[in-house]
Amino acid sequence: MRKVIFCTIAIFFATLLHAQQLLSKQEQEIQHAVVNMFQALSNRDSIALKYYCAPDITFYEYGQIWNIDTLIKKAIAMNQSADFERTNTFEFINTASDKTTAWVTYRLNSVITKDANKTNIQWLETVVLIRQNKQWKIKHLHSTMIKKS
Repeated sequence: MRKVIFCTIAIFFATLLHAQQLLSKQEQEIQHAVVNMFQALSNRDSIALKYYCAPDITFYEYGQIWNIDTLIKKAIAMNQSADFERTNTFEFINTASDKTTAWVTYRLNSVITKDANKTNIQWLETVVLIRQNKQWKIKHLHSTMIKKS
């Protein structure tokens, strides 16, 4: 009986440990840059947004090509609702890098409240980051909306 219990526990922990992927320090920094950029959007903070983005960033959104000024206009300047709130949840699929370039693919789920309306949006996104002055900066972001409700 003890052997059965021991084997069951061992299989459980082996499965649990296999499901957890350990990230390198660099991968963590890369993912944090992405999360922090979206937190700046949630806070409607254009200064922080620019900090996490390369000066010549391009966003590929809704079949259009945006620069940082377009994003600030659409996501911050035109979005002044007093009850605005945005919460982002990430499911990172892949993070890869070399010394100066990184590629990240993730699922993003955002719950956005604006003018008393709550919207849940899911995207699949890929980001290319570059390393500048020991910081990871978002250079390109391609977004595909999966679901909006």
